Amino acid sequence: MDTLFFVVSKLVGAALTVEAWLLILALAALWAGLRHRIRLQRGAAALLALALLGIGVLPLGDVLLRPIETVHPPAPELQDVDGIIVLGGGEDVAASRRAGQPQLGEGGDRYLAALLLARRHPEARVLFAGGSGRLRDAGGAPVSEAAIARQIFEAQGIAPDRLMFESRSRNTAENARLAHALAAPGAGERWVLVTSAFHMPRAVDSFAAAGWEGIVPYPVDFRTRAWSDGLGWNFQRNLGLINIALREWVGRIAYRVTGR
Repeated sequence: MDTLFFVVSKLVGAALTVEAWLLILALAALWAGLRHRIRLQRGAAALLALALLGIGVLPLGDVLLRPIETVHPPAPELQDVDGIIVLGGGEDVAASRRAGQPQLGEGGDRYLAALLLARRHPEARVLFAGGSGRLRDAGGAPVSEAAIARQIFEAQGIAPDRLMFESRSRNTAENARLAHALAAPGAGERWVLVTSAFHMPRAVDSFAAAGWEGIVPYPVDFRTRAWSDGLGWNFQRNLGLINIALREWVGRIAYRVTGR
């Protein structure tokens, strides 16, 4: 059942991307031109042009994503920390495999925050959760996120006896469930959860559903800007933020409906 949910979620996620709908508009204009349906062709082409212009100039992704990013405040005060949980997604697995050394992606702030917390709370355990979220790796990844994380944490001097690595999870729900089984947290323990701000609300819900208690959200990797700062041509960034926002809003609904 978990594998079915994983596969379906990836397929639905691909269909919900903005570029998929832009491609549909482009194909519709092409088909209409070939069929000499001029009005339809002009309409599809006009919609495509307006969509490209709007995405490129307006920070619509910031508007959609900000309500999710601001659910949990940044840098909460921490005391009596028993463990630190870091979710995968901050590393570039393909580049790391090719380079033969760890490479970080946009979510690399997760590692910076985790290392900072690990040094501030030297008695806390550090648990990394992440296998591979790619559909092609559904049967197993040649290099997992956890393998890259191990290299990073050990290279930064975190004692091996403090470290735990969960390398089989493929999504947030599995992160929470498999990490709980690995850590076996005791009653009253306080664990700090580190992940990107846009991902934190869904992650907190999943960890609660998996039986975690005493979870303290520590969001990092904030992506949104003020409206005025986002105005101007930046198609790639705006498109990426819209896709992230759509994925998180739909993902939160799907996780709640399925109890994940």
